[in-house]
Amino acid sequence: MTIVNQQYRKLNPAGAQPREISEVVNNLMDGKSNNTGQVTLSTGGATTTTIYNERIGYNSVILLSPSDDVSATNFYPYGAWQDSTDQTATANTATVITFDTADYELGTDLVSSSRMTALYSGLYNIQFSIQFNNTDTSIHTASVWFRKNGTDIANSNSDFDVTSSHGGNAGAVIAALNFFIALAKNDYIQIVWSTPNTGVTIQQIPTRTSPTRPATPSVIATMQYLSTNGYTADIYTMPYISATSKGQATISHSANSVSGMTYKYIVVG
Repeated sequence: MTIVNQQYRKLNPAGAQPREISEVVNNLMDGKSNNTGQVTLSTGGATTTTIYNERIGYNSVILLSPSDDVSATNFYPYGAWQDSTDQTATANTATVITFDTADYELGTDLVSSSRMTALYSGLYNIQFSIQFNNTDTSIHTASVWFRKNGTDIANSNSDFDVTSSHGGNAGAVIAALNFFIALAKNDYIQIVWSTPNTGVTIQQIPTRTSPTRPATPSVIATMQYLSTNGYTADIYTMPYISATSKGQATISHSANSVSGMTYKYIVVG
């Protein structure tokens, strides 16, 4: 929907009075013309919005400017998840890490408790923090790596030595890492782990006292959009004019479900 701003005086092609000419020229010198308007992006997942304005031609240049905070805010897909349960693995067996809580999701989705899914194509930064515990009296290694769409990603593994139990307390270590991964729309990432000894587990720690400390999630993972990475489809894009014709223009944008995304525009040529 287009809202047309105030219309200023136009001159009669057959001639005009000096006062009328002066008014029009002075308005133009003050930046006041009739080639402006306002448009609100279509919602419901729409990827295009049409501007209707009789001043638009095939070769017009149309400049967009956000008109409020909602429209000016940059949208970059991201997700953050955590788990509040203990997780175990059979010795020397690849085991997928799961999550039970979605902290933030924008342009991402957690599917089947383990699949961190990208809803826009691009390059993503995947990060994890895992609380490993070891009840055995020997140090043991925990391996952690990534899978993309069910297939192990080459060169993505890291080994973490989990200290042995001591003084009646389990050994503990935080495994943390970030990794850049290119994802097409609906690609998903899983975090996988293994250990040679079942004394090594992924452990959730409840709130403690003396001093009071927050609970420790067993796993935290995030994914953050970095760039288009050369993709040309299903990417996040700021609104731009993709086509013009007589009396109308097409704004292309990422799938929009946010109401009130309003832009002012000016038509040149």
